[in-house]
Amino acid sequence: MSEQHTKNQPMNEFPLLDPSEGVPLFYPFVPKEAIAEVTDTLSGRWIGQGPKVDRFEKLFEEKFLGDYKALAVGSGTDALHLAYLLAGVEAGDEVIAPVFTCTATNIPLLYIGAKAVFADIDPDTMNISVEDVRRRITPKTKAVVCVDYGGVPCDYDALQALCDEHGLTLIADAAHSIGSTYKGRCSGTLADFTIFSFQAIKTLTMGDGGMLVIKDASLLEKAKRLRWFGIDRSAKQGGIWSNDIVEVGYKYQMTDIGASIGLVGLKMIDTIIKARYDLFKVYEAELTSPRVRLVGSASGPDHFTCAWLLTIVVDTGRVELMQKLRENGIESGQVHYRNDRYSVLGGRRNDLPLMDAIEDNYLVLPLHPMVQASDVKRICALINEGW
Repeated sequence: MSEQHTKNQPMNEFPLLDPSEGVPLFYPFVPKEAIAEVTDTLSGRWIGQGPKVDRFEKLFEEKFLGDYKALAVGSGTDALHLAYLLAGVEAGDEVIAPVFTCTATNIPLLYIGAKAVFADIDPDTMNISVEDVRRRITPKTKAVVCVDYGGVPCDYDALQALCDEHGLTLIADAAHSIGSTYKGRCSGTLADFTIFSFQAIKTLTMGDGGMLVIKDASLLEKAKRLRWFGIDRSAKQGGIWSNDIVEVGYKYQMTDIGASIGLVGLKMIDTIIKARYDLFKVYEAELTSPRVRLVGSASGPDHFTCAWLLTIVVDTGRVELMQKLRENGIESGQVHYRNDRYSVLGGRRNDLPLMDAIEDNYLVLPLHPMVQASDVKRICALINEGW
C-alpha cells in the first residue's frame, strides 16, 4: 500500500475513548458489524474450522498476497512453529533470530530443539541487523527469521541476498506489519514463509488467530496436515479409512468464530491502516524534543509502514518520563524485551552492543484507532516540555 493509496480511503469513525480513563497504550478495535457475523456463525452448523475460515484465507490472499498461499491458524505462534517445521528446521539446527522481539518469535524453536542464535539490532528501526546476521552464519545455520518491529519493514533485499548466498530459508515475522510494504510489495510476499498475528490488540484482530503465508504452493497440503494432527482432513471427511497419520501434527486451526470477526475486520482494513499511519505522521511532525528520537518512519522511498507501535528512544530518564505521562493519564511501556533476558532462551548474551546501548532508553507510546490526533499532540507537547 502506498502513501497515495491511503489518501483515497474514506475515514470511518472509531469509538471515542472515555476521557476519564486517559489514553491507554493499547485498545482492541472490533467493528460493530462483527457481532452480527459471529451471531450468524453461532446460529449455524460450523463453529470450529469451517467455510468461513476458507473464505477468510481466500480474501486475505486476494487482498495482500497475490500468488502466495495463506493458511489460517489459531495464533501467530502456531504459524511460526509451522513455518519452522516446513522450512526443515530440526533439533540441533541454528536459526538466526532477532534478540529484540516478542518471545513468540523464538519460543517455537524450543519446541523443535533448535537453537536461536541472537543477532543485534539496527538502532534506527530496532529490526534485525543484516550485518550482524552475516557474522553469525555457521554450517549449522538453517534459517533466518526477521521481525518488522512496529510495522517498519526489514531490509528484505539484503536479507534475501544473504540467505541465497548461504542456502538459507528466510522467515518473516510480520505480526506487526499487516499492510506494510517494502519497495511496493506487501509484507506477506517478501520471504519464503511469513506469519501474521490477529491477537487481541493487533491491527486486524479476532481475539486471537494467525496466518501462515507460504511461497512454495507445493507445501500447502503438508501445512494443512500439520495444522490438524497430521490428518488429511478432506480424506477423513470422505467417511472412509484412507487417513493414515505419517507425521506429527498439531491442533493449530482457526475457528469460524474467529474468522467471522476477521472477515468484518478485513473489510475495514484500509481504514484501520490509514488511521494508524496518520497518527504516526502526527508523532513525526509534533515530536520536536532534542532528547527524543523516533524509531523508524511512517514512509520513505522504499517502504510504507502500517504502524502497530510508536517507539521513541530518550537520552536519559525513561522511568521519569513514564511517570510524567502516567500522571497526565497516558500509558506507556516497553512492550517487548530483549529475549536473552529469559532463562529459557539461554540467558543474557554479552555480544549485542547495539541492543545494550538502547535497552534502558526505548519507550512505546499510544497508537491505535481510538487515539485522536489531539491526543497525540498533547502527548508530544508533554514530552517536548521535558521531564
